[in-house]
Order: sequence, then structure tokens, then C-alpha cells
Amino acid sequence: MTLTVPFVEGTFYHVYNRGNNKENIFKEAGNYNYFLSLWKKHIEPVAETYCYVLLSNHFHALIRIRENLSLTSKANDVSRMPTAEQAFANLFNAYAKAYNKANNRTGKLFEERFRKKPVLDSGYLMQIVYYIHQNPQNHGIIPDFRLYSHSSYKGIVSNKPTLLERETILRWFDGRENFLNYHKEKHLYLKELAKFLKEEN
Repeated sequence: MTLTVPFVEGTFYHVYNRGNNKENIFKEAGNYNYFLSLWKKHIEPVAETYCYVLLSNHFHALIRIRENLSLTSKANDVSRMPTAEQAFANLFNAYAKAYNKANNRTGKLFEERFRKKPVLDSGYLMQIVYYIHQNPQNHGIIPDFRLYSHSSYKGIVSNKPTLLERETILRWFDGRENFLNYHKEKHLYLKELAKFLKEEN
């Protein structure tokens, strides 16, 4: 899978991909867990993860590409430190291979055009966190997105160990209580934010 526009180190991105022809990419609980295990293996070394949501036929995440990746590669074996582009390709390929085998299917699982939008205005970060978390409710999957099992929301509000950049996110919201209150509100800017993100449904 080719990612045509290179990631820039130190930059935030809203990343998004969906099933080929809008087909499901997750069918059962084990699929979600396996995808996250591959995310930890392939994406964690090259990017910090701030939030995510996994839905039946697509996912969203807010990440920040780690800095000095090229220097790390030179200091170690280059083959052990792929570029961020290659890391995502490896994630999709590994997951698709296992999913296809388990479901007796062939062909592409993900769409070829992987979406990644740089977030260059820090003022949007809080809005994007909310936008990502409310996706299950927005798509009619669950009445209250805060109860959804396959997103980072519960991981951010809990005290359990996590690979998420939880403390940074809570600082953006001036603490856990404000994070919770922010997510309780009905935000009227979601339509405008969706236009900004240029998500294709």
C-alpha cells in the first residue's frame, strides 16, 4: 500500500482509513484487539497516539510523528526502524493478511488511498479529540459514545496504564474534569469541523 505524501516528523495528523468498497474491517471483538496489538507493534515506534476510534468499517486516530526517526535509524539497524509511511503499510498488510485468512477471503481489505491530514493549528486539537470520540454516536452505532468499547475515551478517563499520550491530552483540556464536561456537551461546530477534516463517508 503506497502512501504518496510523506509524513513530517513532529507534526500532528488526523489519520483515517476504511474498508475497501466500505466493507467491514472488524467483525468481532478479537479483530479490534488484534488491530490494536499490531498498532502497538508497528505505529508506536514511529508515532505517539493521542486518541482513536475503531468502527466496523473504518477507523480514526490522532497521532504525532516522533522526531529524529532518521537519526534513530542510523544509530541502529535501518531495517529495524521503518519510515512512518512504511509502518502504516506494514500495519495494514499484516492485519489484512490475518483477517483474510480468518474469514476465507482474498483481495484488498483497506482502501488504497490512506487519508492523513496534518493538524497545523493547535487550536483544533481538542475539537479533533472530541470529533474522533463521538464517531460511534454520530454513525448511530451507540446512543452514547462514552460507553463505546473500541475507542480511547475510557482509556483517557481511567488511571490504568496506557500507551496513549493521556497526560498531554488532559493538559489540553485543563484536567480530567474539564475533559469529561467537554465531552458531555453538544457541540454545534461538528459540521464545520467535519468540513475542515474533509472526511469522506
